[in-house]
Amino acid sequence: MEQSVFQIDAFTDRLFSGNPAAVCPLETWLPDDVMQDIAAENNLSETAFFVAEGDEGAGHFGLRWFTPKAEVDLCGHATLASAHLILEHLQPGLAAVSFDTRSGRLDVARRDDLLVMDFPARPARRVDVPGGFGDAIGATPTEFLRATKNMAVFDSEETVERLRPDLNFIAAMEGDGLIVTAPGRTCDFVSRYFAPHVGIDEDPVTGSAHCTSVPYWAGRLGKNELHARQISARQGDVFCELAGDRVKLAGHAVLYLEGTIRLP
Repeated sequence: MEQSVFQIDAFTDRLFSGNPAAVCPLETWLPDDVMQDIAAENNLSETAFFVAEGDEGAGHFGLRWFTPKAEVDLCGHATLASAHLILEHLQPGLAAVSFDTRSGRLDVARRDDLLVMDFPARPARRVDVPGGFGDAIGATPTEFLRATKNMAVFDSEETVERLRPDLNFIAAMEGDGLIVTAPGRTCDFVSRYFAPHVGIDEDPVTGSAHCTSVPYWAGRLGKNELHARQISARQGDVFCELAGDRVKLAGHAVLYLEGTIRLP
């Protein structure tokens, strides 16, 4: 059995930056263990699988995401990559797509040369800093918050850049990984994201993390439209808008690779 696979760099307009995602368009769902094996073999932070729903060309799809270790409830960069594949390569006549996912319906639409994703906002609440956090992460945050993901706020971009955290400490924390964030020098805010509990030491650019960081920074900066940059080694830009209980996340994507998986 042969299965098409594409690798797309998301949240960037140039190759070899942003966050690479594998995308597999399916006619029908593969068994869960096969999709998990494919994601592990790809060894990227996420592999997305989608299946068309309803009439052909309607732009409605079921979408699922797998890290090398587990299926996840929400993934931004692999959603952007999937939408890019459909809108730019498979069905370029469409203006928008919608995905049915474990986090509800997610819409992605064209806006000039960007693709804009409509995601749920996940605002965080302030909680106590975990014991030993400063020593394990490499700096003491000014604030610590938790929604689905943990988020530590620091005073400067330089501090976030320098962090070399203890990944075992993060994996053992309550919640879903760790966002570290600070005001940006040339953008509104910067961040990094660590998720060793699902096999991702550091994710290059994380759409789902912005479901939590955007409500925080919108409130702190007093504006709803924000330019965010994730300052991993690959880096990527996310153009954000807080819209009530939703977050609009816009970015570019670039096709890197097209190939064939040979399944037993």
